[in-house]
Amino acid sequence: MIWDVAICGGGPAGLAAAIHCARAGFSTVVLERAPGAPDKACGEGLMPRGLEALERLSVLSEVPPDQCAPFRGIRYVQEDGGAVEGRFPRGSGLGVRRIALWRAVQQRAREAGAEMRNAGVRGLAAGRLDTDAGPIEARLIVAADGLNSALRRAAGLEVPVRGPRRFGVRRHFRLPPWSDLVEVHWSAGAEAYVTPVGPRCVNLAFLWQEDAVPEKASFESLLDRFPALSDRVRGATVESESRGAGPLSQRVKARTAVGLALIGDAAGYVDAITGQGLSLAFTSAELLVRALPRDLREPALS
Repeated sequence: MIWDVAICGGGPAGLAAAIHCARAGFSTVVLERAPGAPDKACGEGLMPRGLEALERLSVLSEVPPDQCAPFRGIRYVQEDGGAVEGRFPRGSGLGVRRIALWRAVQQRAREAGAEMRNAGVRGLAAGRLDTDAGPIEARLIVAADGLNSALRRAAGLEVPVRGPRRFGVRRHFRLPPWSDLVEVHWSAGAEAYVTPVGPRCVNLAFLWQEDAVPEKASFESLLDRFPALSDRVRGATVESESRGAGPLSQRVKARTAVGLALIGDAAGYVDAITGQGLSLAFTSAELLVRALPRDLREPALS
């Protein structure tokens, strides 16, 4: 069988693309190496525009209310406690546990008609993916395989990144959010991000520059840089293992090639400080499908 669309990566970007492709009438298969819900490092915040894109996928009703929480803007906090905040002029954002979001989006993708397969991708050729389960042929291949995209490298679309590298790590704590804002705390060479992701849960994430943290970075050593936050979470139950990601900056020479498109983090990444990772994943998936011809059998799809 030759699929219309084969999507490499079953995270938020890949599953969103699967929903839009299947709804548009394209035969769609999603390939994901890891079985089960991928619990990856993520700030888990959706800005208002990303939330609107998520609503168009009709998945919010499937997210359990104890796995998400709205937020109204961003507060920036200095080391001396001084703060400035901005509230969204309209709408709200949403903090949502990535696993709960993944389950909801995958369910919608299945209902839309996309097929899910657990298979790792080993190689890329024109119109074909070589996988653990054999070759997959498709008129369009979508690389949604994340920050360190193997398909991006295989297609020759990656550009070396120079300069200091940035990394991230996150952990969840069981305690009620103390604000209806996402908080960004600053220190020398690092930031801490607090996102409400439920009525009794917060996501605490750190971003840091490699050359600014002399010791080997760990969640605990980074938390020590933020005494006020350390006091906030002291004694709270840890709800998840620490998960890290990086290097964060990823550059590409192009986001499309003949028969191939990159979306989500695979399409390049600036920095998690923007808080736009999930929002860009959903909007890039939607824009990709809008740009496709009605019939993918047209020659030299590019």
